[in-house]
Amino acid sequence: MKRYLIHCLFLLTIISACTSTDREVKGSTEDHIVLKPFSDSVQVDTFKVSLAGDVLKDMTIKFSITSFKGKLIYNKDFKATDFIDNYKSSVDLQKKRKQVDFILNEYKQFLDDENFLEPAVTENENPDDNTPDKTFYEELKQSMLNGFKYRTGKETSVYIAWSEKEKKVKPYYNCCK
Repeated sequence: MKRYLIHCLFLLTIISACTSTDREVKGSTEDHIVLKPFSDSVQVDTFKVSLAGDVLKDMTIKFSITSFKGKLIYNKDFKATDFIDNYKSSVDLQKKRKQVDFILNEYKQFLDDENFLEPAVTENENPDDNTPDKTFYEELKQSMLNGFKYRTGKETSVYIAWSEKEKKVKPYYNCCK
């Protein structure tokens, strides 16, 4: 009886190892939340990133910022397939498993400390050709509010901050298209 049970377990292990499933996402995909000052220099806002979808073609990285007052002030969704298209020329992403691992890695690193810029713009920095709104850039110099950056491609990052004058999140730097 014991020998029969061992053979059955061995056979089940081989079958399950060789069977593919539609569910491609493995590992932790629970929401990531970070509290940091952003729309205020003291009060903390909630930065949240979540991963929706189980199959690569349906996966979306969802990013949001909720102010310390409880109001949603920024919301952006990134399709996994768009991320992959932006990186294909520089990263080996031919196999689906590598693509899924790549998306999971991007998701996990989205709210890393290095993406929070304190302050967004220092007194000594000057706007350049990648600055979409020079007036807003100068506002940030005065307000000394913090910024946040995220990647949309290998060579492309968007820098955002809170505009106290317009009461909304705006991009203050786009590099490098």
